[in-house]
Amino acid sequence: MLSVFRNMFRIPDLRNKILFTLFIFAIYRLGAAVPVPGVDLDRVQAFAQQQEQAGFVGILNLFSGGALETMSVFALGIMPYITASIIMQLLAVVIPRLQALQDEGESGRKVITQWTRYVTVALALIQSTGFTFLFHSGQFTGGVDLIPDYTLRNVLTIVITMTAGTALIMWLGELITERGIGNGMSLIIFVSIVSQLPSQLGILQANSSSFEFGAVIVLMVVLTIGIIFIDQGQRRIPISFSRRVRGRKVLGGQSTYIPLKVNMAGVIPVIFATSIMYFPVLASSAIPSTGWGASVRNWIDNNLLASGSGGLSPSLPYIFVLALLVVFFTYFYTAIQFDPERQAETIQRQGGFIPGIRPGRATVRHLQYVLSRITLPGSLYLAVVAVAPSILGWLWGIPVGLSGVSILIVAGVALETMKQIESQLMMRNYEGFLS
Repeated sequence: MLSVFRNMFRIPDLRNKILFTLFIFAIYRLGAAVPVPGVDLDRVQAFAQQQEQAGFVGILNLFSGGALETMSVFALGIMPYITASIIMQLLAVVIPRLQALQDEGESGRKVITQWTRYVTVALALIQSTGFTFLFHSGQFTGGVDLIPDYTLRNVLTIVITMTAGTALIMWLGELITERGIGNGMSLIIFVSIVSQLPSQLGILQANSSSFEFGAVIVLMVVLTIGIIFIDQGQRRIPISFSRRVRGRKVLGGQSTYIPLKVNMAGVIPVIFATSIMYFPVLASSAIPSTGWGASVRNWIDNNLLASGSGGLSPSLPYIFVLALLVVFFTYFYTAIQFDPERQAETIQRQGGFIPGIRPGRATVRHLQYVLSRITLPGSLYLAVVAVAPSILGWLWGIPVGLSGVSILIVAGVALETMKQIESQLMMRNYEGFLS
């Protein structure tokens, strides 16, 4: 293992990519510690020291790397970009123009990426305005008013600063993807979660017995092993190519396969599902706080937050809805990633066929059948990993800041990044992590 790390820095190109990625991480963590202008730093510090941020604020704070509880420049984190990506992918299913842009290849993806950036900025403006109001009213801060000087000028300064911070994070993620190693957006989420693991472990240990703490740690280790095992699993569909004679050359006659992974969607469904769980809470902040509005708010607080009416422990409806959303987004994202009709057309155009399956519609039906069979265990696996720690939290009444969502994202992103580093090493005849 030590030789692998040594070889990583022997290759100048790979070394520069790794050092550039670490440099971007340093900038991101620095921005997460710089508070926005116009907030009361003493009250922000008092709010950050509270140990009751397990629900809506806790999850948002986890994905922002602790930037939300300190009202920093990067308080919104990468969540507006993730939400914008969800919106664009949902619209691509129903809007033919977006689907046509996806089919155009690189040029079409550039247009969609540009639109996603615009939607990200718009969402960041809306979310920063909402958080500014919520942190002034004290609804999610335990009654602490973080913005005592609530004037139009001060609010505009905070909103513009937080929106610019989100745009900067989006740019930093794209820089990592282009010039660094791994997927930039995923790595930023990875760094955010890892930076919060020590504090989450401290909260867990302070609010649970030694047996409960040890059981959760063992569960995390088991889930990590399962994540690595499932991530390597794939169904290989054999493809044969018929021989063709062109002049004196014989082309084709080879065999290959299509690797269909059991978890083709990766960690995206969990991120999507977690993002969707924010919407009811954000919507509840816009309704009246008295009368029927108070009843709706109480129902949402008790059922759709990671911390239910018991305070630190998750609610059972939250666990159930999160699991259903994970299963749904797994099927949805897998359908986006792999199109059986397009794949069958490509195979037929290249003169290939699946042994025992006729080209054309029969190949499409076969691919759809295999895809549906392997997506079911993949979606159930993601749902179990996402909610298993929350189930323990619900049974024992312990905090779930250290959730299956965290371990799934950390393990999944680390595994994908290691694969990219290994491919760079293998190209230069070095031994990799997984070989």
